Amino acid sequence: MTDRPDDPDTPLAPFPTALPQSPFPPLDGETAPYLEQQEIEAPPAEAVVAEEVGDWIETADAHDLPTAPEPVPANPLLALGRFAFPPGEPPDEEGLAARDRRWTSRVIVVATVFLLIFNIASVQNWTRQQAPGWVTTTVDRLAEVWSEQMASLGADRPRETVREGYERAREARWSASPLAGEGGPEGRMSGTETQTR
Repeated sequence: MTDRPDDPDTPLAPFPTALPQSPFPPLDGETAPYLEQQEIEAPPAEAVVAEEVGDWIETADAHDLPTAPEPVPANPLLALGRFAFPPGEPPDEEGLAARDRRWTSRVIVVATVFLLIFNIASVQNWTRQQAPGWVTTTVDRLAEVWSEQMASLGADRPRETVREGYERAREARWSASPLAGEGGPEGRMSGTETQTR
C-alpha cells in the first residue's frame, strides 16, 4: 500500500527474523561475532530480577529527602510582616480575570482623565467635524467651558508648547533650505518658468 495512487502495488516482504552473516571476520581470539557473543554472555533473567528487587527500598519516601533551609531574611521587619500578614492563597482563574478587569478599567480611567485635562482641544476639533445636531452642539459647548477652566489653571500650556515647538521647527527647516532666498519651492518654480520662456 502506498501514499500515491500512481505507484505500483508492491507486495511487502516479511520482516527478517534472522540477521545476515557479518561481513567482518572475527578478530584474533574471538570465536563468534560480537552480537552472538554478547547474547551468550548475557546474565540469566533471574539474577537481573533479583538485583532489581534488592535495590528497591520499600520504606523510602521522596519527602524524607533533605531540603535546603529557608533563607533568613536580612531585615527583621520583613519577617515580622510575613508573620503579621501571611500571604494568601493564589487566586483562581476567576480571581485573575477580575484582577485583569480592574487593571484595564484603571488604565482607561487614567488615560481619559489625562486627555480631558491636557488635550480637550481635540474634543472641540472632533465636534466641529461632525454634522450639527443636539449631541455635537452640547459636547462642543461643554468642551468650550471645560477648555476655558483648564486654560485658567494652565493645563493647556503643555499642548501649546508642543505645538509652538513644531511650528518653529517647521519654519526653521524651510528658512534654512538653500532655496529660501528664492522664495522656497514656489520661487524656484517661477524662476524655472521664466527661464523656459
